[in-house]
Amino acid sequence: KRPDNMIISLFNDGDALVESHTADPFDIIFLDVVMPLVNGIDAAAEIRTQDNNVKIIFLTFSKEFAYESYAVKADDYLLKPVDSAKFYAALDACYTDILEHEKCLTIRSTSGVHRINLQSIEHIEAQGKQVLFSLTDGRIIEAIEPFYTYESQLFLNDGFFKCHRSYLVNLYKISTY
Repeated sequence: KRPDNMIISLFNDGDALVESHTADPFDIIFLDVVMPLVNGIDAAAEIRTQDNNVKIIFLTFSKEFAYESYAVKADDYLLKPVDSAKFYAALDACYTDILEHEKCLTIRSTSGVHRINLQSIEHIEAQGKQVLFSLTDGRIIEAIEPFYTYESQLFLNDGFFKCHRSYLVNLYKISTY
């Protein structure tokens, strides 16, 4: 199943792509090798220094860089003009891999059991015996397990930081502090 909504961003050079990905990471990047300023291989290498999970698919006229694409762990290397069946197969493979490796947390609440994607959690707050999960869609889920249960499950590698004894924040959702 393909996603219902997507955000597509276009960039004219590799520097702009790297800067934008650093600020707000993408799930899949389609990248040409030949670009002004920074070429696609160098842009992918820079992105890989920060993010080993993003999917990178090269779309290019240049056959000669296929070998270099292995060094940046490209998910695919398609030559232009791109065959639509190959394009959709590469996109579907990336999307399936993203779904399979999506990190989730199971939360028990008074209304049932919730499986929440870690990226949808803004912060977790302990208020006395209550543990409140604030989600990006505006919902707040009250968990019935104690705060330390989640504290031991969410690590800095997942993007969570304990900034106070009663708060875990998702660092990916912080724009300024």
